[in-house]
Amino acid sequence: MASHHHSLLSLAASATTFSIILLCCFTLTVALNGGFSVDLIHRDSPDSPFYNASETHSQRVAKALRRSINRVNHFKPSSSVSPNLAQTDIISNSGEYLMKYSVGTPPVAILGVADTGSDLIWLQCKPCPECYNQAAPFFDPEMSTTYKSVSCTSSQCESLRKTSCSNDGTSCQYSVSYGDKSFSNGDLAVDTFTLGSTTNDHPVSLPETIIGCGHDNNGHFDAKGSGIVGLGGGTVSLVSQLSSSISGKFSYCLVPFTSRDEKSSKLKFGSEAVVLGPGTVSTPLVPKSPDTFYFLTLEAMSVGSKRLELSGSSGSGDLEGNIIIDSGTTVTTLPTEFYSEFESAVAEEIDLERGYDPSQFLSLCYKPTSDSIEIPSITAHFTGADVKLNPDTTFIQINEELLCLAFRANQEITIFGNLAQSNLLVGYDLVKKTVSFKPTDCTKL
Repeated sequence: MASHHHSLLSLAASATTFSIILLCCFTLTVALNGGFSVDLIHRDSPDSPFYNASETHSQRVAKALRRSINRVNHFKPSSSVSPNLAQTDIISNSGEYLMKYSVGTPPVAILGVADTGSDLIWLQCKPCPECYNQAAPFFDPEMSTTYKSVSCTSSQCESLRKTSCSNDGTSCQYSVSYGDKSFSNGDLAVDTFTLGSTTNDHPVSLPETIIGCGHDNNGHFDAKGSGIVGLGGGTVSLVSQLSSSISGKFSYCLVPFTSRDEKSSKLKFGSEAVVLGPGTVSTPLVPKSPDTFYFLTLEAMSVGSKRLELSGSSGSGDLEGNIIIDSGTTVTTLPTEFYSEFESAVAEEIDLERGYDPSQFLSLCYKPTSDSIEIPSITAHFTGADVKLNPDTTFIQINEELLCLAFRANQEITIFGNLAQSNLLVGYDLVKKTVSFKPTDCTKL
């Protein structure tokens, strides 16, 4: 039996979710001449604005699991929205990462949710008669010398679905909505967008970045943040707008929260995001609608030496583009029938008393009898890429007495979540249309 020694301490800490805060600023010149890197800070670390010292580990895990449920709903087509508008449906604060950036001239600091599952960059703006509570001041476009609304006939307006013309016919209006009834409506505009780099100290302005200036926003958002930064594959996402300067490349490496070094995770762009070297495997990105999401093809899962093959939709054998890779979803979801087979294979490898998840979110749980247990080796077999998962994050500690498999059945949507991606260098190449994986100690980057 292929297995790994597994520390409960590392299980407990790595079970919680991550938050990204992108710090400081970089220049477009740096992006053009090479690449740049930013820090990723765990959502529940003391450095995060979401940190709550009074919360127990179990409370944080419970919240992460609830967010994961909402997040999966984000990827489902809505019966109330036509399929061609699906790319404008974004998740609210269920996203697992935060991003600090600046907008305007002079620059105003903004904290938004960084989301690989959405495209538009939007924030709350003055005047804001219908806005959710926000701790920081709203962005005032009249105070920015580089802010410009875009016309209804502009290419920028046409690049985003679900837009309309203002009453006076002069400017483009956007509308985005969420499965949880949250929404944002406002003016589509361009302004200077500033990010930060850990590789150099020079602030850089990205002029005429397409943004949404929200004047009517509500739903399940947190007062500590303002809006969304889309990192998806659509034309108005930050990644796409940076595309020529970063050659369509970005990568991230998620550090298990158990790291004694307390090193930050990294998000890299451009030449710094190239994933090469021993152990690197690559799989094709599959073009599908909506183009916001990053689709891969999962052919099988292995538990120890036992390989379990996925079947195509309706047993057709067509697997292409059957899974979404997403940094904002905590757990990995698998088709219901296949999940049952997968769970049984895992259970055959573990001889412990079964437990019960009180939230009923995770179905394979155990009551550990010692400080460590043997976790079977789990490998995800993508087309052309066998990715061995980190045993520290295939199971998560729900509470002091319960350890659960961090996978879940979902017949509608299959997602490769962020727990399964930890301690892997994950590189996206939107030009070559590939995603690469390399086993990596992310504390060493």
